[in-house]
Amino acid sequence: MSTTATMGEMANSAVEFYPKRGGGGAETNHAGDFGVTLEELRSLMELRGPEALQKIQDSFGDVESLCQRLKSSTSDGLSDNPTDLEKRRQAFGQNFIPPKKAKTFLQLVWEALQDVTLIILEIAAIISLGLSFYQPPGHESEGCGSGSGGGEDEGEAEAGWIEGAAILLSVICVVLVTAFNDWSKEKQFRGLQSRIELEQRFAVVRNGNVIQIPVAEMVVGDMAQVKYGDLLPADGVLIQGNDLKIDESALTGESDHVRKSVDKDPMLLSGTHVMEGSGRMLVTAVGVNSQSGIIFTLLGAGEGEEEKKEKKAKKQDGAVAMEMQPLKSAEGGEVEEREKKKSNVPKKEKSVLQGKLTKLAVQIGKAGLVMSAITVIILVLYFVIETFVVEGRSWLPECTPIYVQYFVKFFIIGVTVLVVAVPEGLPLAVTISLAYSVKKMMKDNNLVRHLDACETMGNATAICSDKTGTLTTNRMTVVQSYINDQHFREIPDPSQINPNTLEMIVNAISINCAYTSKIMPPDMEGGLPKQVGNKTECGLLGFLLDLKRDYAPVREQIPEEKLYKVYTFNSVRKSMSTVVQMPDGSFRLYSKGASEILLKKCSSILGANGEARNFKPRDRDEMVKKVIEPMACEGLRTICIAYREFSCDPEPDWDNEAEIVTDLTCISVVGIEDPVRPEVPEAIRQCQRAGITVRMVTGDNINTARAIATKCGIIQPGDDFLCMEGKEFNRRIRNEKGEIEQERIDKIWPKLRVLARSSPTDKHTLVKGIIDSTVLEQRQVVAVTGDGTNDGPALKKADVGFAMGIAGTDVAKEASDIILTDDNFSSIVKAVMWGRNVYDSISKFLQFQLTVNVVAVIVAFTGACITQDSPLKAVQMLWVNLIMDTFASLALATEPPTEALLLRKPYGRNNPLISLTMMKNILGHGVYQLVIIFTLLFVGEKIFNIDSGRNAPLHSPPSEHYTIIFNTFVLMQLFNEINARKIHGERNVFDGIFGNPIFCSIVLGTFGVQIVIVQFGGKPFSCAPLNVEQWLWCLFVGVGELLWGQVIATVPTSHLKCLKEAGHGPGMDEMTEDELAEDEEEIDHAERELRRGQILWFRGLNRIQTQMEVVSTFKRSGSFQGAVRRRSSVLSQLHDVTNISTPTHVVLSTANASVAPGNAGGESVP
Repeated sequence: MSTTATMGEMANSAVEFYPKRGGGGAETNHAGDFGVTLEELRSLMELRGPEALQKIQDSFGDVESLCQRLKSSTSDGLSDNPTDLEKRRQAFGQNFIPPKKAKTFLQLVWEALQDVTLIILEIAAIISLGLSFYQPPGHESEGCGSGSGGGEDEGEAEAGWIEGAAILLSVICVVLVTAFNDWSKEKQFRGLQSRIELEQRFAVVRNGNVIQIPVAEMVVGDMAQVKYGDLLPADGVLIQGNDLKIDESALTGESDHVRKSVDKDPMLLSGTHVMEGSGRMLVTAVGVNSQSGIIFTLLGAGEGEEEKKEKKAKKQDGAVAMEMQPLKSAEGGEVEEREKKKSNVPKKEKSVLQGKLTKLAVQIGKAGLVMSAITVIILVLYFVIETFVVEGRSWLPECTPIYVQYFVKFFIIGVTVLVVAVPEGLPLAVTISLAYSVKKMMKDNNLVRHLDACETMGNATAICSDKTGTLTTNRMTVVQSYINDQHFREIPDPSQINPNTLEMIVNAISINCAYTSKIMPPDMEGGLPKQVGNKTECGLLGFLLDLKRDYAPVREQIPEEKLYKVYTFNSVRKSMSTVVQMPDGSFRLYSKGASEILLKKCSSILGANGEARNFKPRDRDEMVKKVIEPMACEGLRTICIAYREFSCDPEPDWDNEAEIVTDLTCISVVGIEDPVRPEVPEAIRQCQRAGITVRMVTGDNINTARAIATKCGIIQPGDDFLCMEGKEFNRRIRNEKGEIEQERIDKIWPKLRVLARSSPTDKHTLVKGIIDSTVLEQRQVVAVTGDGTNDGPALKKADVGFAMGIAGTDVAKEASDIILTDDNFSSIVKAVMWGRNVYDSISKFLQFQLTVNVVAVIVAFTGACITQDSPLKAVQMLWVNLIMDTFASLALATEPPTEALLLRKPYGRNNPLISLTMMKNILGHGVYQLVIIFTLLFVGEKIFNIDSGRNAPLHSPPSEHYTIIFNTFVLMQLFNEINARKIHGERNVFDGIFGNPIFCSIVLGTFGVQIVIVQFGGKPFSCAPLNVEQWLWCLFVGVGELLWGQVIATVPTSHLKCLKEAGHGPGMDEMTEDELAEDEEEIDHAERELRRGQILWFRGLNRIQTQMEVVSTFKRSGSFQGAVRRRSSVLSQLHDVTNISTPTHVVLSTANASVAPGNAGGESVP
């Protein structure tokens, strides 16, 4: 892992991060300011353990003197002097890695141009342009066949170029819109990312005060406070530590936690996670010079050469696109192991919606391709037979250009059919809908890190929630206590307690709570005091304040450095103990923890007079019955506070924890309450109404848990449900050999509502058990909330992981999909609402889009076959395509959610995307539109008494006849767009329409542009101006759509047995082993094919047939890179869109990236 300094140097120069050094002068100058150079520090950080200690001794003497050389102090940290901080940044760099350059607008335009359909249109347009300028010699063209002569006068022949130019113009429009979309999206993501970067803070000591500063402002020489759950933002040397254990797997791949101590291994590296304990470190390397920064720079430097080797670049891109940020320094190192592990990691399922959409899009695309091919073939054959067989002409050389012009025209018609058939708006709709939801969800306190989590939430059927902080306020307060054999139901007056006992309580709480936990004055006048740090400890400290005593003087007298030994809290011990040395040299151990665990270790208790008396198992049982259970039944968490004296001679063996923390004397037992949040019971009721089961998984004891669950409404009296403890749960789900059996879990989980005293593993087992269960016909979609480092595995395993924004540790946030910025359960309900809304928005869009597609394709196809000319011209088709795809996706995808969404059950994973009701609407409206259009096409000229537009010669002027067809078609789509707002067969389609200004403005805007096109579009749009009467008829037919919609709604869906739903989720059984094991390269290749919109429809059709399912195993997507994928961190979620390519094709490419190299911080599937 250790990179040589020269390697690192090379990387630096590649990033050009430092001020350019004037002939090395600046370098020596900086080194003069500080007693140590950047190079020395870098080489120091590459060593580990004893080697590092040796190096510190050889070069600097000891850590203290290193600290002095860096002009810092171990107790007071740096001064807050801006010039000094600036000097440090100059000398040692800043704590961030420069991001990769964003794509320029031109690059995005170039990417949008890669779209195959557009390329074909461009070629067609250019050929058409070229031929229009070719004048056949003389008038011999008379002999060239039926269609060539006719109503063509000079002026019209001149205008032959217009159609080609118009197609080119519309292509340019599409490209610009696409590129602009990408560009603004990238800009937004970058904005959001920099905002989040600022929010990422870390505790450092400056001028002797602990302050929180943004990670990017950390400099070399800072004294940083590290604690359980932190993700280290820079490299450093440990100055003082308590029981510190670090997970370095991000850099080394070793999963075992590494013990760090000042005398054995003091090196702390950026990107590693603190799993236990606390301490202080001297920051020695930041940004590009930190260990993870070096790896990143190498990745970045390597990238230039990589791009020449296209294939490699694809793989690297992901990794580099994640552009390192201060927070996530881990990712770099993982890339290498990822590459190794990639082969054997199980693939994460693709989000439900994408699976269904991919499948649907492939089917539609195939149909469109077939239709367009048939159209072209029929047109060509018809023309050839008509000209050369029926009229018996021979092919004259001077007629060639004219014939070619005809063929080009047929080709253009074919392409138009294809353009309309392919729903390229689908991916756009998904993207817009998700992006819009994510933006709005920020207001509802949901910070979405992985776009697809948003939509998965709409399908959620189960939520496994933590109790503390999520269902409750996480403001712990001691409300009952048991001291000196007395049970106090409220806070006792200090005079009621024996003074010795009181002194003992004050010391035990002040010393044996992490020094990072404290109570600060409230932010607002009259607010509650702020609890900083561990909430349970804050509750205990608050208890001291209520007893009119203060913890601060005790801590000043015994600062953290003087603590002799600390056994920090972890989920196995469920207790915390601290040893201090008394003035006479003896030792005292203070311990606090869950009462049922700690009381078992007590052999005496402080009685009524403050003297210790024996405490036998019999006394303990009585105490449990009389004190602890009554407290727990009222929903209190009981905590026991105890102590033990040790003599100094012989000194106890502190590493033998079992011998140390035993034979204790109980000082008191306190009952801490964490009140239920006022809005939670209502939120849980909404969940239950929406068909979502809420389960509570907590570390508290069963009585407390049951009491809180009843208050929240998770369990109602008289229901048939289970509440059990972790031990019992484990006993029931394991067989004789101790292995977990799915069928045993299946017997329990459907009724389980509360799992108490559960370990993180239990939580993970439960989540996995529910997800893998096949008892119900629908696979369960599980959401999990968590805040602790230990919740990581469960958060990763769940379909959607919610981490707490306030109480959550970095590790939990890292593993989650959505961060609840206010730690509140009711925000989860909002997420469900948004998720369902995304699903519905996409269904609305589909319902609209497919109606247009069906009608347009059939019209173009039959029209072309019967009249040799499509009634809808290429340019008109493109306009229809634009309003249908781009604008409609905007209009329908931004419908705000309503409470009504929470009244129905979840759709489930296997539910088809297009329900029977939708199918009925699509076909119903399709029939109406086809009848109208064909009536107009074949008898329209008689109805309106105008010239027929059928069988017009090649460059004839636009006819009113065809203009009316085009206009009617567009107006019917517009009114049908209003119909499409409802997908469950509701009657009132205008319901809440003014709540969506985007929708209204798009419909009105489209209508305005349509008027302009018809009245002034002329030759390019093949439109002739219409008079008022004709306009009114077109409008009347359009409004008829709304009335027809009511007719369709009247037909009961249940009678239409013949309809079939479409867009089912991909079936699990369709995947065969060998398809899954398909070679990486193949997948890479497939993915690149899918990446550009309709390449799909042209190439690889056979491949797609055989591998429909491989789509769901695709790994990385190039397009809209991070959009719909589980990302490794909040930031990378935002960053990694730097790689956007045609955004319109997300659906096809966003495969699951669970093992993408770019996803370096991502799923380590447990």
